[in-house]
Amino acid sequence: MIATTAHGPTNTDPALLLLTGWCDDRAQFDPLLQETGRVRRTVSMDWRGHGESSPATGDFGTSDLVDDALGVIEELRLERVVPVAVSHAGWVALELRRKLGDRVPALVLVDWMVLGTPPGFHDALTALQDPTAWEGVRDQLFAMWTDGVDHPDVLASVRRMANHDATMWSRAGREIAAGFEAEPVPLDAAEQLGCPVLHLYAQPADPGFLAGQLAYANTHPWFEVQRLEALSHFPMLEVPGDMARLIEEYVARRT
Repeated sequence: MIATTAHGPTNTDPALLLLTGWCDDRAQFDPLLQETGRVRRTVSMDWRGHGESSPATGDFGTSDLVDDALGVIEELRLERVVPVAVSHAGWVALELRRKLGDRVPALVLVDWMVLGTPPGFHDALTALQDPTAWEGVRDQLFAMWTDGVDHPDVLASVRRMANHDATMWSRAGREIAAGFEAEPVPLDAAEQLGCPVLHLYAQPADPGFLAGQLAYANTHPWFEVQRLEALSHFPMLEVPGDMARLIEEYVARRT
């Protein structure tokens, strides 16, 4: 059983499908869902083995998460959907476009490495799969994501992520590494699929990260980027109203 929450008018098209990253649950989206649901049908979901969904039986990977999302789309009879995918759920969003074509008219990616990974990232993914090192890597990620942050919802989200064990974090490292090995630059994959993309992010604050994306957007008009006035890796918890406004403007314009 895949747990979902739906909000908003059912006659809006396309709907929004909110996808969390690994080791998180749909509570992360509650503030954003309340905002976007004012004008557009919005659905959040927990992956198998996460949140309130059924425990997973055996190992699973990104392709199984795609199946979870496809099942929700069909069960709720969502004719067209715009995935709003946090971090490495971007791989699921891209695969939904690959499988459903124009039923996924656009993507919204949140806080992701859309132009590829920074130095050292693949080493961290390898360490995340090491039984003796994974916990230290996870804690370093938590520290980076919450540096200078005292927002209670952000801290609560990180505490929920800490409840997942070594097996889930190792699985996450394995699947994320496989995604970047197959498609090193996510935006190149989106271009091959002919899919418009909006990237909303807060971290990193490095101006060079934004400059590189703006340069890409100048030569790829199907891509848009906006840095949000938030501090953490979870802008949907810090500035849900701003995110909802930008998403609705984008979806209305692109679809």
